Amino acid sequence: QLTLVESGGGLAQVGGSLRLSCAVSEFISDYYVLGWFRQAPGKARESVACIASVDGTTHYWKSVRGRFTISIDKAKNAVFLQMNSLKSEDTGTYYCALGGASRIWPPADTDYDHWGQGTPVTVSS
Repeated sequence: QLTLVESGGGLAQVGGSLRLSCAVSEFISDYYVLGWFRQAPGKARESVACIASVDGTTHYWKSVRGRFTISIDKAKNAVFLQMNSLKSEDTGTYYCALGGASRIWPPADTDYDHWGQGTPVTVSS
């Protein structure tokens, strides 16, 4: 059974950095896209960033563009999210996800088939 396990969340200060990791139990090259999502308390889940496994093409949503970087390590079957210049509004639970083929870029949330359990991030001043 495919599993995704996030780690690296925790407490950070405004302006600080965190690096999230997501370990995948199968070859990530077998999947089209890997993504990071987040959900703040009382709010809907939102997309953060995604990366195509075949060529490394990335997409960042406006709220994190220029501050976050998504990357993959195919040898380790892992996906990462480097988060810099953190803001209080980055607080939430962060989830990684894997998706199959999609007709659009970036893929829709419904294109993701497998999700991790999430890792909490709290940014405080």
